[in-house]
Amino acid sequence: MQVLNKPYPQNCLLTVMDRYSATVRNMEQVIMIPSLLRDVALEDPGHETPAGEAGIHDLYSYYTMLKSIRIDVDNGLLPRDKWKAKITRSDEEEDEEEDEEEGKRGEKLDLEAQFHLHFSSLHHILTHLTLKANEVIKKYQEITGLTM
Repeated sequence: MQVLNKPYPQNCLLTVMDRYSATVRNMEQVIMIPSLLRDVALEDPGHETPAGEAGIHDLYSYYTMLKSIRIDVDNGLLPRDKWKAKITRSDEEEDEEEDEEEGKRGEKLDLEAQFHLHFSSLHHILTHLTLKANEVIKKYQEITGLTM
């Protein structure tokens, strides 16, 4: 596993991003045959899938999702025009509904509050994804008998 060399504070977003990238790179190095992850559930069969992970059915889906997110974390977001091409019609409809609900509330969060909300959410999501990458590595090692 790669060691973090940057002197950021422990809860700094940059530290969390570096930790996530290092963990996913380690996952990519450990998992030599990703196809072994197909049709293998990460959780127990009776375990309920969290709402944000509803479309993920097997370890291979986690593996590809984690790699894709790492590329965005390492290289930044796609240019705005390319990103818009990826957005589906349903996403736009959901955004319009959310905008209407926000307008009805009558109160807008100030920029600082919005920043803290998104910042803490990003921190939480990256930490959660780092844990998922470690779980994928552990499960792969169990499948292949390479448990350390």
